[in-house]
Amino acid sequence: MLESHPLRSLSLRIAAVAAAVTLPLFGLVAPADAESPYERGPDPTSASVLDNGTFSLSTASVSSLVIGFGGGTIYYPTSTSQGTYGGVVLAPGFTATSSAYSSIARRVASHGFVVFAIDTDTIYDQPDSRGSQILAAVDYLMEDASSAVASRLDETRIAVSGHSMGGGGTLAAANQDSSVKAAVALQPWHTDKTWPGIQVPTMIIGAELDTIAPVSSHSVPFYTSATGAREKAYGEINNGDHLIANTDDDWQGRLFVTWLKRYVDDDTRYSQFLCPAPSSVNLSDYRNTCPD
Repeated sequence: MLESHPLRSLSLRIAAVAAAVTLPLFGLVAPADAESPYERGPDPTSASVLDNGTFSLSTASVSSLVIGFGGGTIYYPTSTSQGTYGGVVLAPGFTATSSAYSSIARRVASHGFVVFAIDTDTIYDQPDSRGSQILAAVDYLMEDASSAVASRLDETRIAVSGHSMGGGGTLAAANQDSSVKAAVALQPWHTDKTWPGIQVPTMIIGAELDTIAPVSSHSVPFYTSATGAREKAYGEINNGDHLIANTDDDWQGRLFVTWLKRYVDDDTRYSQFLCPAPSSVNLSDYRNTCPD
């Protein structure tokens, strides 16, 4: 029998120890292109993000007798086959009710989200009050939603949104609570023009022909002042007016959905639709810091 060389034996023992230490460490390093565990739905295309998603929906009504806001309707994917979904609370504008936003709520939910279109305590509530009500509705989703909704909601991933004074309320809510995952303000209106305290990824969608919340005195200053946001973007719908949230404009829907997908679902498949800036005659302006 051949006798082993002492130096070779030592080298083999060192190599074995190194392998035993190194191999488990490799298992702890995620691949650079690892998928988000929250990806929901098929791979997106430039056509699919302009349309409704692939998820069939169910609805649940919430009584106006709840404390903190005025009730509303929750739209959620019927299927549980892909796990839970991120959520978003959507607040109405001045004198409006949740029913005016059923189309855009359904659009967003159909891409794999639990969308709570709320009513406010009164239709005349001002933006800061609407912001507090948005956060009360977030608490409701996390703590008091029906079992059907609760079984589909990932309560760690909830965004805030709203239109007009509800959009101003969205900024107020995001400014107050940095634990929300993202914010999307639709044609927002607020007397406060500076929002440096907002930290969450924030999308502001303005409308070029908006005479109620003109972009020059509302959406653009809001975007510019949000210097503390981890990421931010501003999209302006060409020839759009103040009520495009009620008519469910396709490009508004694209911006809304892709922002939520990127920052609520951490789904980098949607980064391509946000950065570089999309080039389209449907946008009269687009600014962003580019998704990380």
